[in-house]
Amino acid sequence: MTATTSTEPKVPAPRGGSAGAADGRERVSAFWSLSRAMLLGMKRDRTATFFILLFPLVFLVFFGSVTKGNNSPHAKVAQVGAVKLFDSMQGEGRTELDKVLTITRTDDEAGTLEKVRKGDFDAMITQGPDGKVELRYSAADTVRAGALQGIVNSVVQEANQAATKQPPTYVVDAQQVEDKSLKPIQFLTPGLLGWAVATGAVFGAALTLVNWRRSKVLRRLRLAPISAGTVVSSRIVVSLLTAFLQTTVFLVVATSFFGLKLTGDWWLVLPLVACATLAFMSIGLLAGSVAKTEEAASGISQLIVLPMSFLSGSFFPLDGAPGWLKTVSEIMPLKYLVSAAQSVLTRGGGVMDALPAMGGLLLFAAVCTGISWKLFRWEDA
Repeated sequence: MTATTSTEPKVPAPRGGSAGAADGRERVSAFWSLSRAMLLGMKRDRTATFFILLFPLVFLVFFGSVTKGNNSPHAKVAQVGAVKLFDSMQGEGRTELDKVLTITRTDDEAGTLEKVRKGDFDAMITQGPDGKVELRYSAADTVRAGALQGIVNSVVQEANQAATKQPPTYVVDAQQVEDKSLKPIQFLTPGLLGWAVATGAVFGAALTLVNWRRSKVLRRLRLAPISAGTVVSSRIVVSLLTAFLQTTVFLVVATSFFGLKLTGDWWLVLPLVACATLAFMSIGLLAGSVAKTEEAASGISQLIVLPMSFLSGSFFPLDGAPGWLKTVSEIMPLKYLVSAAQSVLTRGGGVMDALPAMGGLLLFAAVCTGISWKLFRWEDA
């Protein structure tokens, strides 16, 4: 027979001596045995390691690469015939226009219009003999269409002002409140980090609970001289270590390769992640208490984590979402982690920005854990 290495926790046998001291040593020994077993199990399960640690990092690298250096909108525009409005622009004005528009000249109006419909061009610009400038654009990309209209309107207004030789009556001085060097990675990192922490904690707790129940490990632990608190605390330690490792890797990669700039009290993200991990673990315990198989636990966890990620602002803001959808997002713990992490990591937030979120996450963890405790089963029915 071939010897195999088991990652199941080895429960220490009772020993003689002082009862109190022996019980204390046994609890500590059981705690470290369980924690070590869980860490070794995750290390040897390469699939779990990939999805918990590396898969979220792949998203960070992908989105960070796509958005790196992409600070201004740029559109492809077809100019049909002569457009005096653009042809007469020179010097600094023309340079600024070329930064946001790539203008291609053509004489085929019908063919160009068809290319706009197909997406080969973002818009077509023509100018009639009466001086009227016509902009034909596709509404497939509403953000780019709005930017195009704003650019063309700005150029027209400047041309009209130059023609009248009158100074403008009103002037707008618009400046962003953040550092002008702010990059999209400042907003992507907290959201993707929150999603990674949620995925690791929920799936880790749910799958471990179901696996141990099916393999009779929970039954052995129940008969052993250790408490349920020891089992839960060891799982908490492993989940916290995993979450802190995810946070460290995310921040190192984002700052080293994509220009993430951390603000003053950025370290507050660590207690935030700790509180969030407890909240997400409670969701995993709830899923693991209900599910009877690992497949069911994985499906329930996915059903919870995926919608929560989209409704919590991890991937995109919810500013334009319906009111009822925003209300639903208010009860999801991931939203509080993402919002508070954005504040302390990239917006100069401090303790008072983190404390309310931490309190809400701990309250959610307490309620959800209480429900899980009522539904918990040591063995399959």
